[in-house]
Amino acid sequence: MKTIEEQFYEYAVVPVVVLERAEDALPLAEALVKGGLPCAEVTLRTEAAEESIRLMAEKYPDMLVGAGTVLTIGQVERAVAAGAKFIVSPGFDPEIVDYCLEKKIPVFPGCVTPSEVAQAAKRGMKVVKFFPAEQAGGIAMVKAMAAPYTMMKFMPTGGISAKNLKDYLGFDKILCCGGSWMVKGDLIRQGEFDRICELTREAVELAASIRGN
Repeated sequence: MKTIEEQFYEYAVVPVVVLERAEDALPLAEALVKGGLPCAEVTLRTEAAEESIRLMAEKYPDMLVGAGTVLTIGQVERAVAAGAKFIVSPGFDPEIVDYCLEKKIPVFPGCVTPSEVAQAAKRGMKVVKFFPAEQAGGIAMVKAMAAPYTMMKFMPTGGISAKNLKDYLGFDKILCCGGSWMVKGDLIRQGEFDRICELTREAVELAASIRGN
């Protein structure tokens, strides 16, 4: 059984999804699976998010579905109850991180400073999110922080697209990148799931070419 981290590395790109309607969850999941990326971080920014996670987790039990934009322990509990296999938060919230570690829930908190990475390292964590990636200094900042924290891998998210994916995935301390360019809100709203599948497949091929897979 592969760990979540191993699956993240294999996928290289994690689709970051905002779903405004739960009825879009299954066609979106199908598009991602068909496109070769059976993985999604469903952000808890909408009322449809929890139900969307539940639907995706039930219909596609092998799909790696997690919850993003997690801001409270209550949200962690509800997301996990819905079927989320991992938790992602935009910042480093010690309360959320410690709760997840205690309950053995995979958690990836957002870090943009050495001090935040130090807090993660102190807890024995090996992977953190880097958010908002482009706005916080991009790959140059990741490389600078990775130098002293040699045990840490990063999941950059924010402003990443097909145009700059190579900058990130070309660095060996990047586990994977979070991205929404293949699952944009307007494509979901307009039901363009064939296009989402196509963009997902392109992202998979691009990632494979960058990593030489």
